[in-house]
Amino acid sequence: MTTDEHGTPAATCDHALCHVPVRSAGPVQVLRVFRRRDGSRCAVAFSTAEALHALLGAGQETAELTEPALRALTEPLGIRHLVLDPTIVAPPAATDRAPIRPAPSPSGPAQPLPGPAEQPSNPVLTRSVA
Repeated sequence: MTTDEHGTPAATCDHALCHVPVRSAGPVQVLRVFRRRDGSRCAVAFSTAEALHALLGAGQETAELTEPALRALTEPLGIRHLVLDPTIVAPPAATDRAPIRPAPSPSGPAQPLPGPAEQPSNPVLTRSVA
């Protein structure tokens, strides 16, 4: 699924060239992948190199791919999400669940302790080691 930064379906690059982040590994370039807030992996693409550099830094290497080519690279890896023109990179969300209280007296079942609200599943990216 191709989404924008808010999780809504996005216009696609189709056969236009998209700019994608890569890193060099010897003589080849390796596509960088990221994680969504829910922990699932995703690919990112930008409509311009300037947008990519604004988010990931001027030193980020780029390659130009069409959306079908990008999907052909990522689908065998189980990556089903493509985020076009993301504008935010966030720290990883907490994945721990609220602890369970010890069982109370026989008058009722154990209740979970109050904890942070469950993070919504949206395509806000977290940095991933590629």
